[in-house]
Amino acid sequence: MSAVIIFGLLLALMLTGMPISIALGLTVLTFLFTMTQVPLEAVALKLFTGIEKFEIMAIPFFILAGNFLTHGGVARRMIAFASAMVGHWYGGLGLAGVAACALFAAVSGSSPATVVAIGSILLPAMIKAGFPNKFGAGIITTSGALGILIPPSIVMVMYSVATNTSVGAMFMAGVVPGIALAGVLGGVTWWRARKFNYPRQPKASLAERLRTFKDSLWGLLLIVIVMGGIYAGLFTPTEAAAMSAVYAFVIAVFVYKDLRLTDVPRVLLNSANMSAMLLYIITNAVMFSFILTNENIPQSLADWMLGQGLGPIAFLLAVNVLLLMAGNFMEPTSIVLIFAPILFPVAIKLGINPVHFGIVMVVNMEVGMCHPPVGLNLYVASGITKMGITELTVAVWPWLLAMLGFLMVVTYWPGLSIWFPSWLGMM
Repeated sequence: MSAVIIFGLLLALMLTGMPISIALGLTVLTFLFTMTQVPLEAVALKLFTGIEKFEIMAIPFFILAGNFLTHGGVARRMIAFASAMVGHWYGGLGLAGVAACALFAAVSGSSPATVVAIGSILLPAMIKAGFPNKFGAGIITTSGALGILIPPSIVMVMYSVATNTSVGAMFMAGVVPGIALAGVLGGVTWWRARKFNYPRQPKASLAERLRTFKDSLWGLLLIVIVMGGIYAGLFTPTEAAAMSAVYAFVIAVFVYKDLRLTDVPRVLLNSANMSAMLLYIITNAVMFSFILTNENIPQSLADWMLGQGLGPIAFLLAVNVLLLMAGNFMEPTSIVLIFAPILFPVAIKLGINPVHFGIVMVVNMEVGMCHPPVGLNLYVASGITKMGITELTVAVWPWLLAMLGFLMVVTYWPGLSIWFPSWLGMM
């Protein structure tokens, strides 16, 4: 009965158009004050202990690093390098967009930042080269979602916070699926470009490839610093986030010099606003998780599913359906923070690896970012392309269907997710 009341109230508030974070907070307060005897002291204690986790500090640092890179010319250099490498293939500029999104995702950790940084530069170039606007929009919208799968990833940090899973293991688990999904999206791009005979660029010379690699090297080194530092044990994921923010500042201001010192306060303010918004959501989600646990809802759900004879295969299919439906009206941060505490105990009881389950959730979030009505990447891409959401939705379908197929592979092939962190000895 408690579960019906809690989720009924949350859904009712969300249907009014209220932001998810506020709906969560009001649901928690209403239930606590009217239907429980939980002391306010316990609520306050849980609130502070829930958000004082060291891992949460990684979020504002990765946001800051992503903003420095977005404004600092790194994206432009990565596009040039990717174009020099694959521009002569069918749909060369499109393939360069997929590659550039994958590279930028590996240094920014944010899907919207990836769409803005790569799309605002690449889309005008594709249109000028003779590519249809829909083709470029479909590539950037879906490839930008790699930002939450290829580490570092803010969504992975939030999953780790919600489930007490290792952030480092999650980061390493995202490497192989991230590269594989980039390959899938690149394959769809190549196939459609070949089918419709879209333009190809002249093959770049070895000297041109070396020059573009040299120009983009400072940005690419950030991948080595973050991932290599975590694997080598030089610093934790949170410390890696702080290092990436400092490094991104140095290369944007003093190496590439595309960002002036006078622009730094604006970048800091934008990062602070984004961080405050996410931390507010996390705070309310912590309290929501607290009342669920206090009412024994996740444990009851796990016992009920096991009692129905639901095995791992059926459970994972149900999880995919549930998360894809949630993606129709919620953004990734809220989905992870609301559903992870509920579904995670069931997954553990069914013997599903926690890191594998986290990657399944993240890939679901990727798909959700690319379809209406609240797909965040759709709205960001709409602002860049000046296309309506309906038109953009039609444009992304070929790549979105490929992502759904990839989701099934990730779901039922755990080795794709857990092989790499296991090989590194992190699991």
